[in-house]
Amino acid sequence: MFERSFHRLAHATAERVGRPQSFLLALLVVVVWGVTGPLFHYSDTWQLVINTGTTIVTFLMVFLIQNTQNRDAHAVHLKLDELIRATKGARNALVGLEDMSDEDLDKLQREFERLRDEVAVRKAQRRAKHGQLS
Repeated sequence: MFERSFHRLAHATAERVGRPQSFLLALLVVVVWGVTGPLFHYSDTWQLVINTGTTIVTFLMVFLIQNTQNRDAHAVHLKLDELIRATKGARNALVGLEDMSDEDLDKLQREFERLRDEVAVRKAQRRAKHGQLS
């Protein structure tokens, strides 16, 4: 029950906070705070208001945004896993890649770089071959 409510709150908050109007509202708060500086003689309390407010908002937003990003990443992984499973000739070993060790990921990265370089060489050879025939 709590997780579902938290997800709805996190999603709704991320949707609203990501809008330009939210940025403008935050900018307005900072401008109003800055303009009131001379009124409060740039006192410690005046500075504490913005510091406390921004710290609290930032602290809470980290959890909400992280939750949304985790869910989005999980959904993308599932979609990619489904595409790998459904694609004939795809390596099913790549399903669940996010659970591999860093060393295994580095090894796979080098393999893909090698494959990319081989493809580039073959393309260059084909271009050269076709250029010679013309």
